[in-house]
Amino acid sequence: MPLSARLRSIPNLIVLENVPLAVYTRFGLGGPADLLVETSDEAAFGEAWRQIHDARVPVEVIGGGSNLIVSDEGFRGVILRFVGDTIHVADNVITAGAGATLQALVDASIDAGLGGIHTMTRIPGLVGAAVYGNAGAYGHSIHEWVTEVRFHDGSGVRSFANADCEFRYRESVFKRHKNWTILSTRLALQPADAVDLRRKATEIQAIRDEKYPPTMKCAGSIFKNLLFDQLPPAVQAHVPPSKVREGKVPSAHFLEAVGAKGFAIGGIRNADYHANLIYNTGTGTAAEVCQMVDELKRRVVERFGFELQEEVQYIGFGDSRRSY
Repeated sequence: MPLSARLRSIPNLIVLENVPLAVYTRFGLGGPADLLVETSDEAAFGEAWRQIHDARVPVEVIGGGSNLIVSDEGFRGVILRFVGDTIHVADNVITAGAGATLQALVDASIDAGLGGIHTMTRIPGLVGAAVYGNAGAYGHSIHEWVTEVRFHDGSGVRSFANADCEFRYRESVFKRHKNWTILSTRLALQPADAVDLRRKATEIQAIRDEKYPPTMKCAGSIFKNLLFDQLPPAVQAHVPPSKVREGKVPSAHFLEAVGAKGFAIGGIRNADYHANLIYNTGTGTAAEVCQMVDELKRRVVERFGFELQEEVQYIGFGDSRRSY
């Protein structure tokens, strides 16, 4: 029996064939996947994973695609999505499914009068991806409030406490284990005035919407910021103190110095107002995004002697590109 038929026999599983992945990425780029499979049911996810691996078919797990570059040729295999999006609030604790949008989690925390993650207003993507990449803004990251992460490890469901997740700046243990899929997370937050939280969130929303308009086809900042104390001494000497915030130096500082602003390749352009923002004008390709990324990295290496790392993940490029 073909894999697609076996997957369709699993209850609570949606199976689609030859789905253009462009509609699942914020860049609006990417060719078709042979199969796209999604579910909000943990048991169905586990069985689908088992069937796919028994068939020895390539598989990639994705979330909302806000930080994803998919090859123009698409993906020869199965794209698997867990879309469980329940959010439950009890006292000062919120439990959220990995498929919930980060904004829905932020809004739920504000409505409950719980402070902390309100600074993540308007960060696109899903909760699972936010934990996976330790998303954050304004000097805070989601790991500060995570107390538990439940995930499927390829064999069954496991649970990690915060320390087990090995969170670092834009990093977690889940990035090093591609066969682990986050299912839900629990966060312990602090009581705060809901009106004040909403006011602050609205101010942040206005700033982010101006910088990253919701209709812009982009992944937000394309490169990770740099930890100042990990930069070569010669580079540190050329970083103005005003550029160091919470121990980090914006990648945009180095990108602007190498002429990134306004730089374009085909339908892919670097914003005129922000050197770390690459977007699809509407006619771009994933190949052009990769050319842009490679060229900007080359310029920074040539000028400063170190290599920038992308925040984005890659799918469908084989061994030619790797996800960090």
